[in-house]
Amino acid sequence: MPFLIAFTFGAIVGSFLNVCIARLPKEESIVYPPSRCPSCRHPLLWHDNVPVLSFIFLKGRCRNCQGRISIQYPAVEILTGVLFVLFYCQYGLSLKGTLYLALALALIVQAFIDWRYQIIPDSITLPGILAGLAASAFYPELHAKSVWSQGILWSIAGALLGGGILLAMGTAASLVLKKEAMGGGDVKLFAMIGAFLGWKAVLWTLFLASLAGTIIGLYFRLKRGQERLPFGPFIALGAVLYLFFGERFFAWYAGLIGF
Repeated sequence: MPFLIAFTFGAIVGSFLNVCIARLPKEESIVYPPSRCPSCRHPLLWHDNVPVLSFIFLKGRCRNCQGRISIQYPAVEILTGVLFVLFYCQYGLSLKGTLYLALALALIVQAFIDWRYQIIPDSITLPGILAGLAASAFYPELHAKSVWSQGILWSIAGALLGGGILLAMGTAASLVLKKEAMGGGDVKLFAMIGAFLGWKAVLWTLFLASLAGTIIGLYFRLKRGQERLPFGPFIALGAVLYLFFGERFFAWYAGLIGF
C-alpha cells in the first residue's frame, strides 16, 4: 500500500513536471492558465488530466481536436512515480531523502527540456545552486558533516568543482574543435549537482554522463546521422544514479584501497 501511495503521488507530481517542461523554455507561467491541449489550446477537463490513466483512456489523443498527445506526458508521470517509490525504499520519509528527491525532480525537468529544446533554463539551475548551498548549511548531513560551516564549505567546493571542471573541459574542447563544445547550461547544471551532493558526485556524474553520452551518441550518429546530442539528460542520469549507488560505491572503493 505505501508503494501505491508513493507511485500515485509521484505520478501527480510528474503531471506538474510536464507543465514545467512545456512552459519554462517559453518563459510562460507554470500556474496559469490551467492545463490545455498543446495542439488546439483547449482547456483540459479534470477527468482528461488524470496522470497516466487519461492518456490510456483517450488513446493518446485530445478529446477536443483528436490531436496526438506526446508519449512524453505519461512517460514523465510514470518515471516520477517510480522515482518516488525508489526514494521511499532507499531513504524512507527522511529529510535527506526529501532533499535528494527535490534535486531529482529538478533534474527530470532539465533533462527533458534539454532533450527537446537543447537548452537548460537558468530558472532552475541558478535557484538550484542557491538551494543546494542553503540546504547544506541547514542540513550538513547532506555531506556527512555535523557543523553548518563544514556543510556549506563542502557544498561550495562541489559547486566550484562541478562548474569549473566542465567549464575547463568545454573551453579546451572549443579551442581544439574551433566551435562551441559545451553550453553554459551544462556548466550551471553541474554546479547545482555539486552544491547538493559534493565533489564525489561531480566525479561520478562526469564519468557516467560521458560514458553514456559517448555510447548513445555513437548510436545516433551511426543509425540516424545525428552528430550532436544534448548532454543534460546524461548529466541528470549520472546524478540520479549517484543518489542510489554513489555513496556505497565510494565506501566500497575506500575500503578496497584501505583509505
